[in-house]
Amino acid sequence: MVSGNPQSSFVAIQDLLMNTFELWLQLDFMAGLTVGMTVVPQALAYAVVAGLPMEYGLYSSFMGCFIYCLLGTSKDITLGPTAIMSLLVSSYAFHEPALAVLLAFLSGCIQLAMGLLHLGFILDFISYPVIKGFTSAAAVIIGFNQVKTLLGLQNIPKQFILQVYYTFCRITETRAGDAILGVFCVMVLLVLQQMKKGIPRTHPLEPLPVRISRYIIWTTATARNALVVLFAGLAAYSFQVTGSQPFSLTGTIPQGLPLFQSPPFSIITSNQTIGFKEMVQAIGPGLVVVPLMGLLETVAIAKAFASQNKYQIDPNQELLAMGFTNLLGSFVSSYPVTGSFGRTAVNAQTGVCTPAGGLITGALVLLSLAYLTSLFYYIPKTALAAVIICAVAPMFDARIFRTLWQVKRLDLVPLCVTFFVCFWEVQYGIIAGVIVSGILLLYPLARPRIEVVRDNAIIIKPENGLQFPATDFLRDIVHKQALSEPQQRKVILDCSHISRIDYTVVLGLSELLQEFHHRELHLIFIGLQAHVLEVLLAADLNGFRNFSTLKDAKRSLGDLHVAFEDMMDDIQTTAGMIQ
Repeated sequence: MVSGNPQSSFVAIQDLLMNTFELWLQLDFMAGLTVGMTVVPQALAYAVVAGLPMEYGLYSSFMGCFIYCLLGTSKDITLGPTAIMSLLVSSYAFHEPALAVLLAFLSGCIQLAMGLLHLGFILDFISYPVIKGFTSAAAVIIGFNQVKTLLGLQNIPKQFILQVYYTFCRITETRAGDAILGVFCVMVLLVLQQMKKGIPRTHPLEPLPVRISRYIIWTTATARNALVVLFAGLAAYSFQVTGSQPFSLTGTIPQGLPLFQSPPFSIITSNQTIGFKEMVQAIGPGLVVVPLMGLLETVAIAKAFASQNKYQIDPNQELLAMGFTNLLGSFVSSYPVTGSFGRTAVNAQTGVCTPAGGLITGALVLLSLAYLTSLFYYIPKTALAAVIICAVAPMFDARIFRTLWQVKRLDLVPLCVTFFVCFWEVQYGIIAGVIVSGILLLYPLARPRIEVVRDNAIIIKPENGLQFPATDFLRDIVHKQALSEPQQRKVILDCSHISRIDYTVVLGLSELLQEFHHRELHLIFIGLQAHVLEVLLAADLNGFRNFSTLKDAKRSLGDLHVAFEDMMDDIQTTAGMIQ
């Protein structure tokens, strides 16, 4: 129980808050430091994937750390260069740094506009099979793209199909030093990755030495990218000292922080000046694909970790954080960035408590740019290739093919279309997958399932609702079931599943009613919802009759049938009297 003295209660609360703040500060510092040790080697490697000089990977790695700390709603997520975004930048910037930086600026503007207009729902139209097809294809493309570096091969084309062909054709030109070191780095990374997965949770009652040893193993496994790159660099430096160098080295990286300047709106070459309009035309579809894929990746990761760690995120606020990151990042020569699943997982597993952990990560990247780039000269390219291959390998999800085969085979169509077309061009793969998903989404609207029950009257019941693309389809069904046979029958249209209606549907129903009236038949509606009934009544359809239940409709048809027979009897009696 808290003492009744208000002053002592205030002191107790103050002490609790201070202790909590100190704990959060310690955990955020450790998380930021751990993520920083991961992001530096990955940034260098992903710049290679983007086809840009390696310093651009570091230029892209710190702005998101600071901006997200102020605007983000997830404590776990980290923004920076990723394998997928780097692949997209390579496709749309054509290895030109100025185009990559301008793409970041324009992507930031588009993302900001989407956030302000609350347009995040657009991402809902990109289906899960399309996402999985793209990420799996990206894993194969990025991974195989590094095989040539891992083996030390030269002059390999960048187009995927040609790349596979020429890699196997020139396999005999493999540099032994690069291949041995690359394979060794991959093996070490895989072993450390499996060690991290196999570490059990630490229990507070366990002896201190046991907890310390587990923490050392976990830290080593988490910082595996940095450690592998460090030891590979030491090996290359030792060979350099002896005068022989069996490895292909990264080379010189400019030292110092990037200048804060406006993104390039023109490119001046020795022969001509390329203006802003030509640059935008060169980027082309990238102005749509890059912002959307960046938002999709970030929001998906944020939602996943928010659900796992029991807190909520604001998707529109995430859009603003992404937009400001890319917009301001372009002023420090950043290419487009997004949320990183791997580094976000490291952040969460380290126990980060607030987005402030990103401040430590950003500071570490800035320190690397200011003081450590001269040491990056000795990093073997094959070690960075090993880092990329191990980073993208988990992105390939072979199980999704079997899962969709068991659950819903039709979803394999957009998955496979996206997956295989991406090997031709990434942007075409995404567009083709979205188009196929759209067709599968719209087809039930144009061809809804319609249940037909034949009784004294024919009961026709659209099971998926009724939208304007299905108007002609419904009319064809009614004609086939009720009007095309010699014995034409009355029709009851069950509208209980129709939640919306438009003028095209109203017009189609009006024509059906006229045709039934012309043939002296009856078309009766049942189960109309109030707002749909209101639309049909406002249209003032000739011959429109509506009942609440099927029983009432059948009773009405029975009365009409009796009345019709009585009328025919009267006509026959009158004719007999005349005779």
